[in-house]
Amino acid sequence: MVKTACSKFLKTRNTRTSTANSKAKVEAFFRSKKWKIFPFQKKTWDAYLQGKSGLVHAPTGTGKTYAVWVPPLLNWMDNYSSSFPHKAPPLKVLWLTPLRALVEDTKRSLCEIVDKLELPWTVEARTGDTSGNTKAKQRKKFPSALVTTPESLSLLLSYPDTMRSFSELEAVIVDEWHELLSSKRGTQTELGLARLRKWNPKLRIWGLSATLGNLEQAMKSLLGNENQGQLINGEIRKKFVVKTIIPKNMEKFPWAGHLGGRLVEQVAKAIEKKLTTLVFTNVRSQTEYWFDAILSIRPHWKEQVGIHHGSIDRKQRTLIEKRLKNGEIKAVVCTSSLDLGVDFSPVEQVIQIGGPKGVARLLQRAGRCGHQPGAESKVICVPTQAMELVEYAAARDAMVDRKIEDREPLRAPLDLLAQHLITLALAGGFEEKETFQEIRSAWSYRDLSEEEWSWTLDFIIRGGKTLRAYDQFKRVIEQNGIHRVESKLIGRFHRMSIGTITSDSAITVKFKTGKTLGTIEESFISRIKPKSNFFFAGKLLKLERIRDLTAIVSKAKTGNGAI
Repeated sequence: MVKTACSKFLKTRNTRTSTANSKAKVEAFFRSKKWKIFPFQKKTWDAYLQGKSGLVHAPTGTGKTYAVWVPPLLNWMDNYSSSFPHKAPPLKVLWLTPLRALVEDTKRSLCEIVDKLELPWTVEARTGDTSGNTKAKQRKKFPSALVTTPESLSLLLSYPDTMRSFSELEAVIVDEWHELLSSKRGTQTELGLARLRKWNPKLRIWGLSATLGNLEQAMKSLLGNENQGQLINGEIRKKFVVKTIIPKNMEKFPWAGHLGGRLVEQVAKAIEKKLTTLVFTNVRSQTEYWFDAILSIRPHWKEQVGIHHGSIDRKQRTLIEKRLKNGEIKAVVCTSSLDLGVDFSPVEQVIQIGGPKGVARLLQRAGRCGHQPGAESKVICVPTQAMELVEYAAARDAMVDRKIEDREPLRAPLDLLAQHLITLALAGGFEEKETFQEIRSAWSYRDLSEEEWSWTLDFIIRGGKTLRAYDQFKRVIEQNGIHRVESKLIGRFHRMSIGTITSDSAITVKFKTGKTLGTIEESFISRIKPKSNFFFAGKLLKLERIRDLTAIVSKAKTGNGAI
């Protein structure tokens, strides 16, 4: 396993410290970065050191990460009056983030201050992309801080030895909680936190949010319905500048049903004025359309404009992210795949194609530029039809008044509950009455009825009324009041499917040479006839054939294509 930069002081440092100068060292780090410590950050530090949990709500780019990362370091430093030990502490902080793309960027941010303070802490990542060898080593010895995803946490909870490995866990940080809150992944996180709270009732849990209306409810769903917390609102009036491109000929501008191609020249001119621009669209088809439209009028930008959405192969997305972070690319046309917290400092402006579909989303996307405290965030709105001009005006007014939509937690999804109970059954088993109370401590399941609980148990033990005739759905057995999974095959299949939400079947798109471009919905590719063209990953492709869930393609030389 490759150690992070955070571990390089393990054998070389012998720094002396005390309770009095721990904060002084942190303040010196902020001064070295020419950063100001905001009141909300100090308030979070104090609340954490008092043993509290809570939710930090502040604009994008104002330092929420350090608001919750500094206090665990201070707490550990204050335990040593003379000198730090050379050995890295066991797992102290679990950092949950909704996207794999955020993991490496978060890890770098956490490591930076650890290195500057010369602490022996180690910080590592664990996602679906982490090698099996590294994961196995981590389970034997976890780092001081682990950056991972809700799915990876659920997977860890399926192993009996995780409780011992987490015995000294002090804090769980949930990043971008507003993004998880109203989704099944948020509910999955709630269930995982309920188990961790059972292991350690004094566990500190902190959430980070940038764009959210129902803050009190968001905090309750994070901390559980039986726990109190502190809501810390970063009262920083970040300046957002919203401009709208007005069509020159409104009489001929469409009222509905278009992708906005009439304004491509104005968009290209806006891109020319800045070094780096993010061009956001709402759906992948619109991303493909606008990428092609921009290059059709600026063909010499071929190497300077990138495309980024969730269906494109991960290697290509990672390359685009790296070029964007290094300021080596002029513009990237993207979907919500670049909405969240990765810090792309070189980005000077954001362009939103079409209606933002919400105030929170427009604020989130605008915050992708000016991603530093005190910086101005600019967004240019490009209507695809006339009614969106009204939408932009309403969104601008709401941003000024700080009126942001609520995101409601889900109410007791039983499919997730069934999956979670099998996870607990794998991890040594669970007792019915005790686990029922644990599940109801999660906000989304606070009103879970006895009938719903009994139905879920029957489903995982006997397959329910529908599937009880099939042995493969009898996954959990009960012996002496303990529910367990005894089949290694069932355990293996369950761990492989944790976090899976099935939708349309995905087809891999590959060149005849073997290079993978990404995945596309079967419902789309099934409508494309062989030798016909379609756009994908910013390329005009010709479908050669479909075989073994793979679409074999070649580059099309000319012509139009489906999107």
